[in-house]
Amino acid sequence: MNELMSFWAQWLRPSAGLPTVQWALLLAVASVTGYLLQRYSGLPKVVGYTLVGTAVGLAGFSGAIWPLQGIGLFLVELGVAVVLFEAGGRIPLRWFRHNPMVLVQSIAESAFTYFAVYWVMLWLDVPERAAGPLALVAVAASPTVLTRVVVDTRAAGPVTDRAIVLATLSSLYALALGSAHAEVINRPAAGLIDTVYPVLVVLGMSVAVGALLSMLMRLALRVMSPTSENTTILLLALIAASTAVTAHMGGSAPLAALLGGMLLKQLHPRPWGWPRQMGTASSLLTILMFVLVSTVAAQANWSGPVAGAAVALVVVRLLAKAVGVGLGNVGSGASWRQALWVSCAMAPMSAIALLVASQFVVASASTGHLIARIALPAILVMEVLGAVIATVAIYRAGESSKPWQRSNNGDTRRES
Repeated sequence: MNELMSFWAQWLRPSAGLPTVQWALLLAVASVTGYLLQRYSGLPKVVGYTLVGTAVGLAGFSGAIWPLQGIGLFLVELGVAVVLFEAGGRIPLRWFRHNPMVLVQSIAESAFTYFAVYWVMLWLDVPERAAGPLALVAVAASPTVLTRVVVDTRAAGPVTDRAIVLATLSSLYALALGSAHAEVINRPAAGLIDTVYPVLVVLGMSVAVGALLSMLMRLALRVMSPTSENTTILLLALIAASTAVTAHMGGSAPLAALLGGMLLKQLHPRPWGWPRQMGTASSLLTILMFVLVSTVAAQANWSGPVAGAAVALVVVRLLAKAVGVGLGNVGSGASWRQALWVSCAMAPMSAIALLVASQFVVASASTGHLIARIALPAILVMEVLGAVIATVAIYRAGESSKPWQRSNNGDTRRES
């Protein structure tokens, strides 16, 4: 592929640069692939986006740099921030007051996942300094994948709602603890204060930016219509601005957006038609994010021992989340069958896990290499396989209003 790019560069000199043309064509191919895959197989479009990114990543496409940095890092953070702001806006804190077992269930599944993956990595002789970060990467479910699956399957119901909430909360834990751990990865803690202080800094700055974001949106909603396209542009602009500055202030941009959405839900509890507002701009950003994540993840080392460790992480993570959700299901108001489908819907890994892994690579090249060589293959596999598992879980839970269909030669029939 590098030779092909060099050939292009000799005669094609676009005003915006050759990478712009490459990414524009790549997004066009991903869009068509996602559409056709969903139409003919019933799988969510995100699987098609990921497959396209994987193909060009394995072919040696040089348009995505690892570790994430510059405009690539900003676009992934922005895409995640938009999704997490929406997910946070769907979580009423009063829900945890009326049903605190949901929060207990969230903590149980995240803690069980962390320790299960941590111990298995140590058993596989992964150094302790890499086992902890890998466990944090495994904690993060993917609201970005799950929300796209929900949209494509037109799902609604208790399993869907709880899966989104638990995936969002797991992302909160992974982002906060991952950002803090990356700050101290090269300097061993001398005591409890040295361990807790980075967490407090990340949370403090993220809460401050999130609160500012929510208050600005609350003020705007006092004078602007929630259905106006100008309100949408304002929201995207504020999220983009907060994404650009939060990390430089010691916080986490996706975490700030998530907290901002949760705070706005409390200040402005009335629904305001988010999906219809965001429209094409959000969809384009989403496709770009998935293609970029899979392109970067496909650049991993796929040797035998590394692949074995990545498979072990994936399998243990799936089992740990199922056990954790099950342990926390007592008194949570959900049946055991629903708990099983919730844990399956939390299977995907994607951009949030990649952001956590990228932070460790930037913080420490030596330790980051050990983390990335296992994390990247696991993220890539679970971006595709996780989306399929989540889709099956939603259909099996009976919460999709769209039958699993396959169109063949223009005829659409229901799959058995």
